[in-house]
Amino acid sequence: MIDIEIIRKEPDIVKEALKKRGTDFNLDELIKIDIEKRKLIKEVETYKSEKNGISKLIGEYKREGKNTDELFRKIAGYGGKIKELEEKLKIKDEELKNLMLVLPNIPHPSVPIGKDESDNIEISTWGDIKKFDFEPLPHWEIGKRLDILDFERAVKITGARFVVYKGDGAKLERALINFMLDLHTSNGYTEILPPFIAKKESLIGTGNLPKFEEDLFKLRGNEWYLIPTAEVPLTNLHRDEILKEGELPRRYVAYTPCFRAEAGSYGKDVRGIIRQHQFNKVELMTYAHPEKSYEELEYLTNEAAKVLELLELPYRKIALSTGDLGFSSAKTYDLEVWFPSQQKYREISSCSDYEEFQARRARIRFKDRNKKNRFVHTLNGSALAVGRTVAAILENYQRKDGKVIIPKVLRDYFKGKTYLGE
Repeated sequence: MIDIEIIRKEPDIVKEALKKRGTDFNLDELIKIDIEKRKLIKEVETYKSEKNGISKLIGEYKREGKNTDELFRKIAGYGGKIKELEEKLKIKDEELKNLMLVLPNIPHPSVPIGKDESDNIEISTWGDIKKFDFEPLPHWEIGKRLDILDFERAVKITGARFVVYKGDGAKLERALINFMLDLHTSNGYTEILPPFIAKKESLIGTGNLPKFEEDLFKLRGNEWYLIPTAEVPLTNLHRDEILKEGELPRRYVAYTPCFRAEAGSYGKDVRGIIRQHQFNKVELMTYAHPEKSYEELEYLTNEAAKVLELLELPYRKIALSTGDLGFSSAKTYDLEVWFPSQQKYREISSCSDYEEFQARRARIRFKDRNKKNRFVHTLNGSALAVGRTVAAILENYQRKDGKVIIPKVLRDYFKGKTYLGE
């Protein structure tokens, strides 16, 4: 959530930010409602002040033996007027809150200006793209040939966009989760195993609600949702808390399954395990000092990149343009891994700095050296999306004879085995 004072004092800056994002949000309507709300607050305070003055006068009249009937009539009138104004104020306050909750974050000045993903900027690349002396297969065909990915039985059990991992497929998924957790915890992240269900307030805190409700799976009969990412429980670990300045940064890592309805993605990545309704992910989360958050974004992104480098998977780092930036993000880097069958890079990690946008919604603060409460900056990133990592390994490590080499850093999890499906 943006600070309302920024909108009041510098509305043109916010309008320019919205223009860069390409959003049609009506800021003038929000400003109008805010003015009306503040006017109502002033009227309520004026009537309450006058009512208090009459109450004192009644006491004086009583001490002097004067008639107070007229004063009581005035107080009754003021009471009715105050109640009427407070009802109007409640409505305006709700209108303003609803608009503030769907107002996107302001992009950082370093974010490239653009209309969509075509305007994203490549920052760097890593690794050599392997040249095959045969036509590389897509990961779903490799998985079927090795009998480690079963899409047909997943459809029978649940439906489209699900997969059953079998044998070495299941072991590879589990090995990657453990490898990522072991790596990040060895680098100072505290491991968390959170609930996989979150209540409405938690999803409001991260910015998933109310704007993206159609992308969520809601449990019937209550305000519980299956989490779309570990970002939700990790961000809400310290909701409504005041941290100590010396505790920042706080770095967390969590493995969770993730559940997404994938609304609006009809026809995209219908084959394979790139876009699933349920998938595993290891997530990094940081509560940072506002003056250090962009240093922390580089640190977090590099931590995610280490996974790809240790797995020896070619990737590139992309700075998202204003038109491709997520709703809550002030700045985002994507890491995209190379897929030989598609001859292109595909997103495998998204690392974002939300500045105080989420912390303001979730009321997460810290007490600075001047004893002043300030909002922390929150950051998170995938490190990594496990299913996509499996897919990238199958494609990049495939051989002409049909075998798939197990990356060296994972072989201890396979008791030294060299190939999948052996």
